[in-house]
Amino acid sequence: MFGHCPGSANMRTPTLSIKKCPECGHDVELFSIDLKVACDNCGFMIYNEISGCVQWCKHARECLGEETYRKLMEEEE
Repeated sequence: MFGHCPGSANMRTPTLSIKKCPECGHDVELFSIDLKVACDNCGFMIYNEISGCVQWCKHARECLGEETYRKLMEEEE
């Protein structure tokens, strides 16, 4: 059994990924702790699916730590 959720590592130590905007094709920087980011070119909102577990996992607060958990929950609202 895991000592912690294997998916939470990307939220505790943020990683950067480059995604293509589905609207205009522009490269958009998205950190693993960002729930969403607007494309610099056209303003289209790009969502990060990785952090979705925060919404439903009963261990999210303990797994991610209070500060990261609060930040992600506030961004979702």
